[in-house]
Parts: sequence; C-alpha cells; structure tokens
Amino acid sequence: TRFTDIPSVLMVNTNLLGGMKIQGYEDLLDERLKGKIAMCDPCTSSSASEHLINMLYAMGDGDPEKGWDYVRKFCENLDGVLLKSSSEVYRGVAEGRYAAGLTFEEGGAGYVSKGAPVKLVYMKEGVISTPDVVCIVKGSKHKKEAEEYVDFVTGKAAQTVIADSLDRRSVRKDVEAAAYLPDKEEIHMITADEALVNEKKEQWQNRFVDIFREVSGK
Repeated sequence: TRFTDIPSVLMVNTNLLGGMKIQGYEDLLDERLKGKIAMCDPCTSSSASEHLINMLYAMGDGDPEKGWDYVRKFCENLDGVLLKSSSEVYRGVAEGRYAAGLTFEEGGAGYVSKGAPVKLVYMKEGVISTPDVVCIVKGSKHKKEAEEYVDFVTGKAAQTVIADSLDRRSVRKDVEAAAYLPDKEEIHMITADEALVNEKKEQWQNRFVDIFREVSGK
C-alpha cells in the first residue's frame, strides 16, 4: 500500500549560485558547477538510483536509452566527486560544500522549512515521483493487526501529521502538502516504465558507475 509520495528534486545553495540559474538537469552542465555538484553512487543510494532513472527518462524524452549522452556529460561535470550516502548530498548543499545536489524532496524540504539558504528545484525536463510503501508480510500470524496498522498510517490523521511535520507528501488526495512545497499540478511530472525499470535498474546503475570511472579516471 502506498504510504508517502517522494519526488526527485535538485537542491541548490542560494548563497553559492552567483549568476547561475538552475531550473533542471541541463543547467547542471554549466562549467561553473564543475566539482560543485553533490551526487551519490546509484549503486549505494536509492535516491541517487531514482535520480538516474529520472535523468534517463527526462533527458531521453521518454526513451531512457537516449538519455545516456546526457549522463556522460553530467559525469564529466561531477569532476571525480561521487558521494556514498544520501545524507551527504543534502547536508553538503545546506552546509555550503556543494552548490547543487541531486536528492529526494524530504531530504531538502526540512532545510527549506527551517529557513536555510537553500531551495528545491523541480526539474523543468520532468520529475518522477516514486511512492514508498507499507507492506504486510505474507503469511503473517497477526494479519488483522497488520491491516489495522496499515489503515492507521494511511488514514487522514496520520497522513496529515506526515504532511505537516515530516516534510513528506501524503498519498491521500484529501491531505494537502506543506505550504512551502508546490502543488504537484505546478510540477512537470513524468513517468517511467515500471517493468522496464525493474528489469534494467541494476544494469543502469552499473553503467552509470562505469561511465563515471571512465570520465574521471578512477
């Protein structure tokens, strides 16, 4: 059962942008950002893996195979910097170690809500939002209680707390996002082929790392 809605976003440090305007993936190829972009290894970070999928579909205009030319240019602009954990991305941007980072909405939203010098950018080329889920173990001896728990965490009261206090989006249509987050109707949303992603995900992750190592000499 879907639990919360998690768009992939760019997080930028407004103190470090200078004259740069970042509205999407294409802007991350600006030479002034070389070595100043926070990106995780998609093999070790689920948010980075989601960004890779988003990147391939957005920059390939719906065809992930056509997105690899962009990936190579993007890896060149990483200038040998590839982080290991998701938290390194949003913390690094918030603390001014990087000008921009590829993260998930919740990771950066907390800093926005606290007034840090950061903002979230919803890629103009398209944003994929992947929900996380709450599951009941097959064959559970406590199925009734498990079902009651799922009903509770997806109920309006719990989902309202999630939206108001946890920097996440509810999956319910009757619970609004926090005031500092845009309505999804204002974002250019795109989708991926779930079956293809499940089939190719690991292959895509490894291909990204191979390209990164090739262009960075690592």
